[in-house]
Amino acid sequence: MKQLFLFIILFASIGVYSQPIEEMEYFIRFGFIRGGKATLTAKDTIYDGKAAIHYNMEGKTVGLPNKLFPVHNIYESIVDPVSYLPYKATRNAKEQNYRYYNEAFFYHEQDSLFSQRSGGRKIEHNTVDFSTVFFYLRQNQLLDKLVDGEEFEVPIFHADETFKMTVKYLGVEKINSAFGEVYCHVISPRVKKGRVLKRADGLKFYISKDSNKIPLLLEFDIRVGALKCVLKSYKQNGIERIRN
Repeated sequence: MKQLFLFIILFASIGVYSQPIEEMEYFIRFGFIRGGKATLTAKDTIYDGKAAIHYNMEGKTVGLPNKLFPVHNIYESIVDPVSYLPYKATRNAKEQNYRYYNEAFFYHEQDSLFSQRSGGRKIEHNTVDFSTVFFYLRQNQLLDKLVDGEEFEVPIFHADETFKMTVKYLGVEKINSAFGEVYCHVISPRVKKGRVLKRADGLKFYISKDSNKIPLLLEFDIRVGALKCVLKSYKQNGIERIRN
């Protein structure tokens, strides 16, 4: 279950100085059962005297799933507003009796980071943390440059480990969404097959093909069926952009 929520909200102790740039809210459904919700906000902030963006991602179970296996995970990242590489990443996980907290500080000029849990280490050039990888791909316009079937790798820091995540581009598909019918880029991150996912390529992300590049739908092919994470609300500077 914890691997599942990790990718759902795939999607800092610093003061906020403006209204959110973006706010997204998702409902997590297994068939007709609503099992959880995830929220994401992006705000302007100041970090170490420099302008930055603060991402906050929160996912939690609701209803019956929350009684059976309560999950409440918070991921925070502070990133450079030009390169979208992280300055700092925080993970605060609560999954039933499991607890995990860590802060990591990135020094991209030296290709290194410092983790409160394990100390300093060298990292791959342009390494991102798990909660900023989507924004890094979106802001650098990488999706518009891909062709069907193309694969690429992204160096990731997560759970005090570094690794390369392979992502396959599946092309463009039209889906029904809260915005109506929308053409989307479809990507499939390759992850380790576990007790939850049916296969390593059992994830699909549908990201709108327009300039906003909004993640509208996430599909998970799990061992006991199909699970979907559906965008229900999207705001820019406090203004709702969903067409009901």
